[in-house]
Amino acid sequence: MRLVSATVWLACTLWAQQPFVPADYVVPTEFRTAKYKLVPLGPAVVQQDYEAYMSSIEHLQKTFGGGKWPTKDITMTDALKDMENEQSRFEKRQSFGYGVLSLDGKKEWGSVYVRPSRKAGYDAMVTMWVTKAKFDQGFEDELYKDVKGWVSKSWPFGKVAFVGRDISTEAFAKLADKK
Repeated sequence: MRLVSATVWLACTLWAQQPFVPADYVVPTEFRTAKYKLVPLGPAVVQQDYEAYMSSIEHLQKTFGGGKWPTKDITMTDALKDMENEQSRFEKRQSFGYGVLSLDGKKEWGSVYVRPSRKAGYDAMVTMWVTKAKFDQGFEDELYKDVKGWVSKSWPFGKVAFVGRDISTEAFAKLADKK
């Protein structure tokens, strides 16, 4: 299992106060494979997202290392607010969250986040999670491989940190911040 520190994740998210892709860059609104698709997180997928992470609370708390997300007391109102925030950041080109959905869109298997990196040497960072059931099926490795290729081919970044994969959470956290 790849651990992503909640501190690293939140610090990079909070640092994203301005667009980090060129104004003329067309941000992908779907990435599709033969098995699944990525679509922007927002109110349209709140139910699928909520069901996915609530099905995997302990697994995700371990994945993100801090044990603070998700918790059993998250309500659908909380989930909707989160999805509205994700949609707003996407629209403002500050960060890009995607739900990993079954091709019919009925089930979410995880999420992928493309965010600016505040660490020197990286243009962006990508984090992801999958449900416990999909993790147990080995899907996380497939998703990582597919997303890494997609980001390399379709996004305007020179160097991307896949935190918890290509660089450990600890090593990423120790890097100098951008000036």
